[in-house]
Amino acid sequence: MNLHGIVTGAINTINPPVLLSIQVNTGPTTNPDGTRAPTYAPPQTCTGQIQPLQYTDIIQMESLILQGERRKIYINGNVDGLVRVENKGGDLITDSDGNVWLVAFVSEDWPDWCAVAVTLQDQVNPPPLWSFTTS
Repeated sequence: MNLHGIVTGAINTINPPVLLSIQVNTGPTTNPDGTRAPTYAPPQTCTGQIQPLQYTDIIQMESLILQGERRKIYINGNVDGLVRVENKGGDLITDSDGNVWLVAFVSEDWPDWCAVAVTLQDQVNPPPLWSFTTS
């Protein structure tokens, strides 16, 4: 039973979903100068809800020594936190304002949705991954 699907209508009236772009990290590449840089799959769009962290989320992440501006995003889809043995993690989420968030921690993982703690990335004039049009 998809309980999230049952309550989505009520949640959306209070906190409407936003359009998100997700770039899944595909692993590092080695540059000609020997440095390594992450590579990403083409962006995929989905919807989600960006919320402040709750006290229980903060307590759960406290021992991870994570710093920066943080939010929790409920995503209609799945992304990965850091899983070194599977070479996963480091996925990026871009919101409709152009803010880029790094997935730091997956707090809930279900077949059709997940909740992740994200950290805002420092970028000067980040390039938009897509353009929004309003009609």
